[in-house]
Amino acid sequence: MINKVDKAFNFHHTALNIRSARQELLSSNVANADTPNFKAKDIDFSSVLSNALSSDSKQTKLVTTSSKHMQLGSDSILGSQVLYRVPLQPSADGNTVDMDSERTRFSNNSIKYDASLTFMSGQIRGLLSAIQE
Repeated sequence: MINKVDKAFNFHHTALNIRSARQELLSSNVANADTPNFKAKDIDFSSVLSNALSSDSKQTKLVTTSSKHMQLGSDSILGSQVLYRVPLQPSADGNTVDMDSERTRFSNNSIKYDASLTFMSGQIRGLLSAIQE
């Protein structure tokens, strides 16, 4: 029974983790908008999600032998799937961040993150209602 609940939430859990990592990536682009030679980065969300869901069952964990070993951050979710964006109009200093585009992507990702949270809340409320009745 718990496996079915886990499978029901696995998709949204994975999607939320990837959206959170993407939000960090997009905010890094905004923060470096004035940095010379900074290249804007992004991911293809659907391909990263499908790769994460397909490899989730055979995901390997990092084994640490010391408490001083570094833990993997959110970049481990994205892995090597971070892409450099092709600029529409690069600046003279080599920076490829377009602030209008970054704001749009940041807002879009934020709205979809909130939508996933709302959907998961609805699923949890439905399960609680079924349990209580």
